[in-house]
Amino acid sequence: MTAIDLNSDLGESYGAWAMGDDEAMLSIVSSANVACGFHAGDPLGIWKTVKAAAERGVVIGAHVSYPDRVGFGRRDMDVTSAELIADVIYQIGALKGLASAAGVTVGYVKPHGALYNRIAHDPRQGQAVIDAIKTINPNLVLMGLAGAPILDLARQSGLKVVAEAFADRAYTPKGELVSRREAGSVLHDTALIARRMLQLATDGTLEAIDGSVIKIDAQSICVHGDSPGAVAIARDIRSAFETAGIAVRSFLAA
Repeated sequence: MTAIDLNSDLGESYGAWAMGDDEAMLSIVSSANVACGFHAGDPLGIWKTVKAAAERGVVIGAHVSYPDRVGFGRRDMDVTSAELIADVIYQIGALKGLASAAGVTVGYVKPHGALYNRIAHDPRQGQAVIDAIKTINPNLVLMGLAGAPILDLARQSGLKVVAEAFADRAYTPKGELVSRREAGSVLHDTALIARRMLQLATDGTLEAIDGSVIKIDAQSICVHGDSPGAVAIARDIRSAFETAGIAVRSFLAA
């Protein structure tokens, strides 16, 4: 692999409550998953993040969620397909308006939290998200968990997809994310994370939480913007890539 995308969840601050360091992350990543107000983010904060991303040439994606600010979008919801389609269209539309005002476009959609995990294996909600994307702009790319059925469903529905892996999360032997409820699910050692991601980029493999080696086919790597030490993690990953001759570049770059 000569190039790989590095993405982060940004625009998640809300009023007086700061979440992450968007300015620092935008100097490191190539793609920004920008909150759309349903799990986090307020209009002014989202607008500032969009403008900062535009100034740095960072590609913007819509980080859509269940309507769950209190739970930060991490609580599962059994919503109807019609509701979910409308919610996703609404969120993408809001971000498209802000991006247009900044002179850029929204290039992809990455569901957040519980919605991301639910649609990875739930074809009904997955299809609703796909239908919403196709309705508002069929040229948008869907970002999803590497190896998850949602990617095949999206391809079959005519959407382009990009598979991602998570730098700061542990994996099960089946290639799924270890639940945040379990010990060791979130990684913090920046040097270890950088080595793992370099292994992923060069060999397409990762060590699962039980020590087994699993195959992961990913074109993008996510560093959660709200994780402690997120900037240091992203910086070390980028440094490791550049030292190895691997460019950090958006999957949408020409």
